[in-house]
Amino acid sequence: MPLAVPKRQREFASGRSAARNAFAKLGLPMVAIPMGGDRAPIWPKGVAGSISHCDGACLSIAARQEIYAALGLDIEPTVALPLDVWPTVLRPEEADDVAKDGLAALQIFVAKEAAYKAQFSISRQLFDFQTLSVKVHMDNFSATFTKDIGPFARGYGLNGRLVSTDKFSAAVCWIAPQNRGRNAIE
Repeated sequence: MPLAVPKRQREFASGRSAARNAFAKLGLPMVAIPMGGDRAPIWPKGVAGSISHCDGACLSIAARQEIYAALGLDIEPTVALPLDVWPTVLRPEEADDVAKDGLAALQIFVAKEAAYKAQFSISRQLFDFQTLSVKVHMDNFSATFTKDIGPFARGYGLNGRLVSTDKFSAAVCWIAPQNRGRNAIE
C-alpha cells in the first residue's frame, strides 16, 4: 500500500487521538487503535467505537460494549449533496422525501454512513447505499435494511441522531447489545 499523503496521515493521527481521548473519558487506558486489513479500526476488547473526519473536523466516540454493541459516526462539511450523486446515494423514495433539498440529502448521506459503520463492526459486510433506506424525523433517523446483510435481516432497523451546524453535519448510530441482528428480532 502506498504511503498516505501528509494530510491523510494527520487526519488518521487525529482520529486515533480523538478515540484515545474518548477512552480516557470512559476510564479506559489510552491504547493504540490499529487498522485492520479492511482499513477499519480494531477496537480494544469490550469497546465499541467509531471515528470520522472530514476537512476541518475529526470526531470519535467510544463506549463499553455492554452499553452499545456497536457505534457508527460520520461528519461532513455542511454543503448540499450534489444532484449528480443522488442516484448513487439516495433510494427513489428518499429523493422524493428531500424534494430537491441538497442539505436534506446530506442528512441522509451522513445517516447512511453512520449506520453502515455501526453494522460493519458486527457483520463485516460491504454494501452500497441502496441497502439502507433512511427516514429523517427532525434530529433523529431510522435506517432500515432493504436486504439481508449478515446477521441483519431485511426490514431490520437501526436508529440514530443527526446534528447540523452551519459548518458541519454529523450523524451517530448505535446498536444495543441485545439488538445485534436477526436473532434479536426472531
